[in-house]
Amino acid sequence: MRGGVLVKLFGLCVLTGVLVASLMLPMAVGAGAFVNRTTTAMSRMSDSLEKQRMPLMTKVTDRNGDPLAYFFEDYRIPTPADEISDTMKAAITAIEDKRFWQHHGVDWQGTMRALATNIASGTVKEGASTITQQYVKNYLVHVAADNAVEAQDAKETTIARKLREARIAVGLERTMTKEEILTGYLNVVPFGNQTFGVGAAAQTYFGTTPDKLTIAQSALLAAIVNAPGALNPNTHPQDALHRRNLVIDRMANPGNRIRITQEDAKRAKKKPLGIISPLGRPPNGCVSIGDGTTDGFFCEYLKSYLERAGFTEKQLNTGGYTIRTTMDRKATEAAKAAAEAQVPTLTKGISNAMAVVEPGTKKHKVRALVANKDYGNDLSKGQKARDIVSKVQPFGAGSVFKIFTAAAALQQGMSIHDVIPTPPSYTSPVYGPGGSGYTVHNAAGVAPGPRTLQEALATSPNTAFVMLEEKVGLSNVVDMATKLGMRRSMTKVDSHGKSLQKGELSEAQTIKRNNSGSFTLGVSSVSVLELSNVMATIMSDGLWCPPTPVESVTDRNGNRVPVKQKACEQVISPRIAEALAKGMSKDHLPGGTSHAAAQAAGWDRPLAAKTGTTQRHQSAAFVGATPQMAGAVLTYASGSNPQGICVVGPGNPPYLCGGGGNIYGGTVPGRTWFNAMTEIHEGLPAVPLSAAPRSP
Repeated sequence: MRGGVLVKLFGLCVLTGVLVASLMLPMAVGAGAFVNRTTTAMSRMSDSLEKQRMPLMTKVTDRNGDPLAYFFEDYRIPTPADEISDTMKAAITAIEDKRFWQHHGVDWQGTMRALATNIASGTVKEGASTITQQYVKNYLVHVAADNAVEAQDAKETTIARKLREARIAVGLERTMTKEEILTGYLNVVPFGNQTFGVGAAAQTYFGTTPDKLTIAQSALLAAIVNAPGALNPNTHPQDALHRRNLVIDRMANPGNRIRITQEDAKRAKKKPLGIISPLGRPPNGCVSIGDGTTDGFFCEYLKSYLERAGFTEKQLNTGGYTIRTTMDRKATEAAKAAAEAQVPTLTKGISNAMAVVEPGTKKHKVRALVANKDYGNDLSKGQKARDIVSKVQPFGAGSVFKIFTAAAALQQGMSIHDVIPTPPSYTSPVYGPGGSGYTVHNAAGVAPGPRTLQEALATSPNTAFVMLEEKVGLSNVVDMATKLGMRRSMTKVDSHGKSLQKGELSEAQTIKRNNSGSFTLGVSSVSVLELSNVMATIMSDGLWCPPTPVESVTDRNGNRVPVKQKACEQVISPRIAEALAKGMSKDHLPGGTSHAAAQAAGWDRPLAAKTGTTQRHQSAAFVGATPQMAGAVLTYASGSNPQGICVVGPGNPPYLCGGGGNIYGGTVPGRTWFNAMTEIHEGLPAVPLSAAPRSP
């Protein structure tokens, strides 16, 4: 043990000598790797200071500017000198560098004193780095370093690193005032708990601002700097208290430039640590956001959207952006409450997801992305830490896909008033591999007999739409689904809803290759968000726009940052879009598949809507839209062993019931949609389906 101490003391002696030599005789060490690395470090710090590259937290808000989430690597709130209390400045200089105001970057007197103290005690009790030197080290590690290698290089335990710090410190003292250096140090130094800088530390530990820090609070923060882990007041309160009181004693030392009285010190030492519980550091990321159980799905979609637009994760975590999203709190809460009311959060193996998109001629703004499942990592609470609302799920939307067959028929000149045949069963000679045939039956309760296309959309006979699909062409129907909004569902995943790997066929390609006539019956994997955006496209006069969660992005200086996104496309004519909307306008009326749900919710305004159910009743969907708002709901068996879903009746939660099932789009999904949208539309005028969209 003593041998190790002697080695350290010897090293300190050598270091002192080398520092003197290198700083007094720079030409003697003016060549070789050392000076090159010093120059590189100086350049990196100078460049970073000039560009003010301090890693800052990104703030995400809802459409009204209220906080929604935060992204950061380091929680930091930059604070100018005049907003830092004198007690904080007194505390940090008293304990870390009491000769700060006298030296010129390297404290030779302090270095020699530390050396003498350590030799006399036989242990390494004192260090000799000044605040300026510590500022250099922390800045190079936590700000200027572009990667882990540079950060490690900046904190390596070597004489060379100390030399670099000393030379840069002396240089900084020539170009910066003492106040600027102290402020810079207090803004970059770590305070533990992923908190950096005094602004963030004041908020994290005391829920206050640096200008309001008391003597006891300032002393505790100054104490933590010495060893943020070992002196964490949450986990090591006694050690933190002991160190805090030492700082208070030092603050009362008559030799300090900024000092407190002995009476002040006595009173401050009697104070408890006083840290708040829980700590005031904001939650980081989507899982831990304040209302993460509700907002996490929107947050995840936002991140993936921004990453596709070119923002890297590091940029989001360090760029200091303010991202105002399109999320509407009223719509989100209404949709969440409706989803949970129909399928309680802890319902085993069943998810009930809803997306709401506002139609528009320039943007389709995403207003809500929710599910009955909470967002998070606690499975016992029914939480899911993956996006089940915007991402493609391996479950179909059933007869909702008849919309695409109807749209393709209208595109080819058909009218919603044209009559189509509806036999009780039908065997197609066109579909199946090699035209081997495909037999389809209508669902129970759907009467046979000819009807108009508009009536067929409301009553949803399978045979009529398979026959219509034959007439307009499967390829045209698949392409129509893609154009209207099923972009990722059709082109970015395989036939199982999984992301495409190199060389694999997309869902759309597989359907066409296999000549799958069942496409119009909605067996393909879907995204709830994309289903909602299909309805927004129809209500936007046939103008498809990417569903955007972003209202605006500004940088740390308040400058607008452009966000790349795909341009809007006129995918069907306004005339066809209006005809399609009117064709879907009777689903919620008497005789329609969602009439009971609409009536129970008291729905009384024009609506374009469609229900859907898959053959095994493992999923069911409802899509609907007014000119002001579009939405989709998908209820599906999301467990590891999907089964049929059974519904007892209104007010009773659905449950998994093996190979059977009786869920339909007009039951759980329809009730969820109408209950949510009734509240979302509260206060809005009833607008005819032919009215142009009002939102920009």
